[in-house]
Amino acid sequence: MIDEYKKEADVRMNKAVDALGNAFNKIRTGRAHPSLLDGITVDYYGVITPLAQAASIVIEDARTLSVTPWKKSLVQAIEKAIMKSDLGLNPSTAGTVIRIPLPPLTEETRKVYGKQAKAEAENARISVRNIRRDVLSGLKSLLKDKEISEDEERKGQDDIQKITDSFIARIDEALAAKEKDLMEI
Repeated sequence: MIDEYKKEADVRMNKAVDALGNAFNKIRTGRAHPSLLDGITVDYYGVITPLAQAASIVIEDARTLSVTPWKKSLVQAIEKAIMKSDLGLNPSTAGTVIRIPLPPLTEETRKVYGKQAKAEAENARISVRNIRRDVLSGLKSLLKDKEISEDEERKGQDDIQKITDSFIARIDEALAAKEKDLMEI
């Protein structure tokens, strides 16, 4: 029964770390990456659609993304969506191809993105701790209902804490990697 709680904690904490990875992908570094445009949606014939489903996104060079819409009529809508996004990008259109040059990051923007990355990492840590709290309260209710002994509960708490510590370490590693990426010129 305790193993089920451990598996639940592991699965939920994995989701928190995955969400952190997605959040980090949206934080711009100096290099071009298609996942940078993941949060952008386009009005595709009356349906709000993620950009990746309405166009192909390719890395042209280290600082340029190229977006080719599936339909020529979408070029203006995609261009507007990219400009409206909070990424600070200015696309230029040549026929049906939209090129997005990524301006080099200034020291100030690097610091702002670094703070954003730290905030996202802290949110992930909070999520992991909340999951730990939920699982531990489940263990306590098992003890209260006399389904497990105090020793089993204590061992379960220790195991859950070890799982939590490993996920917090993974979050810290991801943050360190993102900060290193941001500070690269």
